[in-house]
Amino acid sequence: MAESHAVVNRSAQGHEQPRPRTADLLGPATLNSATSAPSGYVFEAIRIEKKFDDGQVQALRGVNFCVAQGEFLAITGPSGCGKTTLLRMLGALDRPTEGTLLYRGNSIPDLHNQSRYRAHEIGFIFLAFHLLPTFTALENVQIPMFETRLTLSERRDRAFSLLESVGLGHRHGHLPAKLSGGERQRVAIARSLANAPSVLLADEPTGNLDSENARLILDLIVRLHREQNMTLVLVTHDISIAERASRTIQMKDGRIVSDRKSTIGGA
Repeated sequence: MAESHAVVNRSAQGHEQPRPRTADLLGPATLNSATSAPSGYVFEAIRIEKKFDDGQVQALRGVNFCVAQGEFLAITGPSGCGKTTLLRMLGALDRPTEGTLLYRGNSIPDLHNQSRYRAHEIGFIFLAFHLLPTFTALENVQIPMFETRLTLSERRDRAFSLLESVGLGHRHGHLPAKLSGGERQRVAIARSLANAPSVLLADEPTGNLDSENARLILDLIVRLHREQNMTLVLVTHDISIAERASRTIQMKDGRIVSDRKSTIGGA
């Protein structure tokens, strides 16, 4: 388990893989120098608005916040408050109606290649596992690697090592239907780490699990966050989960109503 950091950042042969520069991935973006993110910020949102149904539904209302490198941020609030919409925008799965949303100083909506941004910079963990049912655990973890220069054998070795890092090396040949809910989520976590992302976005990652599996999955996510110094943004309605974060944003009716550091210290 202690070797998971090396697994994510090195190939099966032990050589460091060339990681594309952020500037190469993001390309030219329309930026306003007055709103560029200060050094150290991974994300910055400035007066973000999001409307659906031709403006009849307003999901976000003037949201402002920033996220520092290596931070564990939890976003909480009741269903329909806008937290998942906000997470999707950070991952370039949706775009704001108004406002500025930056990744390392670059406007996310204006990225020239958003699919490469998602593939190389962002790891996603969803409420639903989104595993392909006819692919084995090993094959599911390899899917994000198809856009890399890794050979078939390198992809397989890397996927197997990632499954080992989440305690599922012995289940690598099983189809999702043969895995428990907790095991499927661990496969999804291994897949989210396939391309060594700098940011992990998790949307209710324990919502479909029983309490024991939820605890194990949260422990795993927190451990990976610490070992790899990834920036982690996690959406949850569970206050006990949010208490594990170093900082918690609470949302209501599309607005941030509270932004506080954890008193526990991100345990």
